[in-house]
Amino acid sequence: MANILSKNKELSGYLNQYMDRLIDKESLDKKDITFGVDSGRMVFLYNKQHQNIDPVLIGQPASIKVNANIGTSPFINDLDLELQKIKVASHYGVHTIMDLSTAGDLDEIRKIILDRSSMPVGTVPIYSVAQKYIERRESPAKFSINELLEEIEKQAEQGVSFMTLHCGVTERAVKLEEKQNRLLGIVSRGGSILAKWIKENNKENPLLTEYDKILKIALKYNLTLSLGDGMRPGAGPDAGDAAQWEEVIVLSELTLKAWDSGVQVMIEGPGHVPLNYIADQIKIIKRLCHYAPLYVLGPLPIDIAPGYDHIAGAIGGAIAAFNGADFLCYLTPAEHLTLPDAKDVKVGVIASLIAAQSADLALGRKQVLERNKNISLARKELNWDAIKKFALDKEVLCLRRKDFEDKKECAMCGEFCAVKMLR
Repeated sequence: MANILSKNKELSGYLNQYMDRLIDKESLDKKDITFGVDSGRMVFLYNKQHQNIDPVLIGQPASIKVNANIGTSPFINDLDLELQKIKVASHYGVHTIMDLSTAGDLDEIRKIILDRSSMPVGTVPIYSVAQKYIERRESPAKFSINELLEEIEKQAEQGVSFMTLHCGVTERAVKLEEKQNRLLGIVSRGGSILAKWIKENNKENPLLTEYDKILKIALKYNLTLSLGDGMRPGAGPDAGDAAQWEEVIVLSELTLKAWDSGVQVMIEGPGHVPLNYIADQIKIIKRLCHYAPLYVLGPLPIDIAPGYDHIAGAIGGAIAAFNGADFLCYLTPAEHLTLPDAKDVKVGVIASLIAAQSADLALGRKQVLERNKNISLARKELNWDAIKKFALDKEVLCLRRKDFEDKKECAMCGEFCAVKMLR
């Protein structure tokens, strides 16, 4: 038992403050929620610096949650577009936002996103540190650990609730990746920056060597550490290699160290993993990391679906969630191609929610069971208002019914309607 709440009294107070809301949202009792957070099997995403935040509980037996990535890029830097994405993602039911901006005034962008989002916001602080050097056409490996620690604390003070920190990208992991001659190498942006830093400075990852200082910052702001998978496979043939597992083993050790300090932890999971490996990888990562909540990027079971990676990711995400993953990072049709627009965000959110709720249904979660039962009863009665109420995407239902909305049956069956036939 991690006993996190006894080591983090502020977290205990925040949790009690929102307990009634969490019980109602998750259909869990107080004992389950308290045990989950105290044991480290759940995280409570909440930073009091974030005004009007609606806290989120991630981890079993809470429902599977979905994150939407937004943020500017060097090619497309439009803050209005990013704010539109937040509205769309929130409207369709996403639970958290990650600001992955790499262009523009990152401090100002982050402040505005925190102001406009009631959802907990996550970031990758090394992007902000590296941006300063990349814009000057210098190596991002020139940053100092103090710069990185200052950035982490600044973002936590602004109200960020969780941060991806690639603490497990070790010298050993980088050497293993080189020796194995991976098909696609390191595909994590943060992982590649740190690997470059390790090589150019001939030193160990500063996020690892200064981990105790990071824990003090995290405890101060109730910041949840999302221990990043910088060595994740970026192609199916790379899944399950020594570099990937070296990182997971390091994250296992860092999880216990965080818990000893009263700090909440999530583990980030694999990227491209063949279908037949997904269940085993999820179970092993969960076991090695002491059943801390697992945040997965897909996984993508195939590599040949540019433009349709939201579908591939939903397939992998459903399998992962059923086997123990707790938090799905959406993929959009823009993955691997370009920066997503608002339409991509909608499609990505819906696809990941389908994956999450498919797993919740299979795991017998009460609210999802009731929702699926109710939409089936509405179909039996040909009650389109009720069908709309329980559908994930109400707008598309109305759009596709528009020309035949005066009809009781759907336009595919008409008078051949099987439900009506045997009445």
